[in-house]
Amino acid sequence: MVDLLGAAEIRSLAAELDVTPTKKLGQNFVVDANTVRKIVQVARVQESERVVEVGPGLGSLTLAILETGASVTAVEIDHRLAERLARTAQAHGVPADALTVVDADALRVTELPGEPTVLVANLPYNVSVPVLLHFLETFPFLQRGVVMVQAEVGERLAAAPGSKIYGAPSVKAAWYGPWRLAGTVSRHVFWPVPNVDSVLVAFERDAEPRGSEAERRRVFAIVDAAFGQRRKMLRQALSPVLGGSAAAASAVLEQAGVDPTARGEQLTIDDFVRIARVAP
Repeated sequence: MVDLLGAAEIRSLAAELDVTPTKKLGQNFVVDANTVRKIVQVARVQESERVVEVGPGLGSLTLAILETGASVTAVEIDHRLAERLARTAQAHGVPADALTVVDADALRVTELPGEPTVLVANLPYNVSVPVLLHFLETFPFLQRGVVMVQAEVGERLAAAPGSKIYGAPSVKAAWYGPWRLAGTVSRHVFWPVPNVDSVLVAFERDAEPRGSEAERRRVFAIVDAAFGQRRKMLRQALSPVLGGSAAAASAVLEQAGVDPTARGEQLTIDDFVRIARVAP
């Protein structure tokens, strides 16, 4: 049996390590066992699966994942927390071979021991989108995941075309597969209590890649251009990357079956892919 951390023990661990949650690292530790169990349930973590967790902190969510019988690769940027996590896990009944700790910046990680197929994380608010896109780009063996993020970020990731919050993160995330909002999380389960609400966002990677890495880069460049000037029509916003003029951009857009007078927020990921495939 794996025992989960309680609020008092979390504060005791933080005091022992002289850790004060910082806004710079976006640290807000979950102190409620029901919340971490809910995240694991939403992620459908099964016994014997390999899970990667980003930013395990003091280990609340880590232990809830390990409680299922899954194994965890935990990526932690704070050296003190990374060094302490294995001892915390052992003290709470975790087998020695079930947890691997990677002491590193998640944005710079290029290898993950065990090739985990599931991502489960309470992501730091300030780097959540870059971390998600980096992991999906770098680790094709990741098949699904559930992350807790700031509500505004989660809503953007899961947004559909045509909404005001639909933007470049929405399109780039959709390159890899569908995303959906999977639940809300009270700010009062965190220590310290953040000034924003949180949500759970779930994703499933498409069975087949949407395109090659070179094509992904072309698509993302077009997406960035479209939303860099989102109030402009596409023939204007995309002119720098589609021929240098509005007329040239219009010709490419028409060839792709996209209205040159549309705006980026109206296009699906498939529309952007078509544009990239006919672009010079």
